[in-house]
Amino acid sequence: MAKANATIKQNIEWRYHRSGCSTCQKTQDFLEQHNLGALEMVEAKKKALRAEEALKLAQSVDEIYATKGSNRVYFNLKQEKPEQDKLLAAMLGPTGNLRAPILKKGRVLLVGFDQENYSKILLD
Repeated sequence: MAKANATIKQNIEWRYHRSGCSTCQKTQDFLEQHNLGALEMVEAKKKALRAEEALKLAQSVDEIYATKGSNRVYFNLKQEKPEQDKLLAAMLGPTGNLRAPILKKGRVLLVGFDQENYSKILLD
């Protein structure tokens, strides 16, 4: 939990999370530990985002770091245009909805929780 007198840095533009999700809780713990916050937060249970929204989100960034368990995928969208099915496989869960957690900082999207990527991207 963040210290009461610590200033929360709102350096994350957008955060998509799901209450009760253990991976989302890891993200929350990381953010609190480093006094980071998001300008906009979307609860996945209240607003499910599908493939169309996922592709729009991907178009708004230059890089995507996606983690599912121990699998990591990286897309440099400035250098390559991945096939839509590969992009959606990294961004959507089994229900066809956008996976949670997702963080957007600048032109970078972080899908899933990966402490190494979080440290590299969020703590600069």
